[in-house]
Amino acid sequence: MSSPTVQLISECFIKPYPPPEEFKQPFYLTPSDLAMLSAHYIQKGLLFAKPPQATNQVGNGFMEILLDRLKNSLSLTLVHFYPLAGRLKTIKGENPPSYSVYVDCNDSPGAKFIYANLDMTASDILSQTYVPPFVQSFFDHHKAVNHDGHTMSLLSIQVTELVDGVFIGCSMNHCLGDGTSYWNFFNSWSEIFQAKGDSISTGATSISRPPILKRWFPEGHGPIINLPYTHPEQFISRFEAADLKERIFHFSADSIAKLKAKANAERNVTNEISSLQSLSALVWRCITRVRNLPPDQATSCRLAANNRSRLDPPISDNYFGNSIYALRGFTTAGELLEHDLGWAAWKVHQAVTDYDDKAIREFLDSWLQSPYVFQIGQLFDPYSVMMGSSPRFNKYGSEFGMGKALALRSGYAHKFDGKVSCYPGREGGGSIDLEMCLLPDTMCALENDTEFMEAAGLTSS
Repeated sequence: MSSPTVQLISECFIKPYPPPEEFKQPFYLTPSDLAMLSAHYIQKGLLFAKPPQATNQVGNGFMEILLDRLKNSLSLTLVHFYPLAGRLKTIKGENPPSYSVYVDCNDSPGAKFIYANLDMTASDILSQTYVPPFVQSFFDHHKAVNHDGHTMSLLSIQVTELVDGVFIGCSMNHCLGDGTSYWNFFNSWSEIFQAKGDSISTGATSISRPPILKRWFPEGHGPIINLPYTHPEQFISRFEAADLKERIFHFSADSIAKLKAKANAERNVTNEISSLQSLSALVWRCITRVRNLPPDQATSCRLAANNRSRLDPPISDNYFGNSIYALRGFTTAGELLEHDLGWAAWKVHQAVTDYDDKAIREFLDSWLQSPYVFQIGQLFDPYSVMMGSSPRFNKYGSEFGMGKALALRSGYAHKFDGKVSCYPGREGGGSIDLEMCLLPDTMCALENDTEFMEAAGLTSS
């Protein structure tokens, strides 16, 4: 018996209202933005429980009211984040080859808004050991790459009604922003939604973290950056992941504190190694162990690093755009497993501390001398792990009138064997959820790894 499928009920496009004056001007992309042209859209969303009265009473108009308020508040939010309502445009040159991409907000229908339905309950999602594949259908722009933003919306919201819940899934073009930018948009939308009806009806909106849309370019560059191409086939590749098992592992605040204390004690240091560095080291060692790699096999642990605070002078966390880099600690499988958790955590720690303003500018200078576009396949390494997202983002701050979300889930984007996304635990307090994607046999082996399962508060199967 096949599982129910998501049914599309309606779709429309939303523009900022009232449109800002800047809406008429091109929105230029920086080197860090352009490098994302072949990556996937960011796809994250929140699962909410319907209020009891909405579940128990037929025809109470709950969804009609919710959808209307979501659309109105989205229109007002786009006044602040107006590039999300645009489309990508390209200017090409033949001699020398050049490919210049920017955002055009005038020639665009706006952000996409979808209402869909699925005859399942929240429990059908949350009670399963592995994230069910149908969760990917809660997101629009499935498998799209950012360059597709020439013909697809740069932002697509899909609201999927369940029997007793609502899933709000957001697909945002990664050329326009990273995780910091994504969650600032999502939380700002919720903030405007939560505002009293009078402010929404009059269009008088303010948000606590208005985005900084002024572009950040290295000195002497911008606003137009030319890529050395004449056709997208020269730099676009569409990565297809293998069949993976995806599971959410919860690490309590107490478990995280013990990991951090253990890593620091084993290195004989005091709190130099962070909680996330300690957890990343645990994941790196345990996955490497269950993969049974040859001792001389090179392996690395990559972490998504925010450049904003590392730059000198720093730029604000409210900067809307991409300001990230995947730094890495590396060694061989043999060395990693011969040493303890603290040794591995120190490798990660050194990679983080070595990544400073000088390293960022050296990378950007090198990129500007020979521009290129990142390929997802380059991030995928069957012998390594990639720690993405961040538990520092306020991912449970968006409520949309339905209270705190039950869970966070993501779409197809950027998933491969060894990809781990870090989320704050729902209860907060320093707890962390890891969304782990592994080949089925590797996942099964990890679930039998005593060190990992005990740290996650579970017994190995």
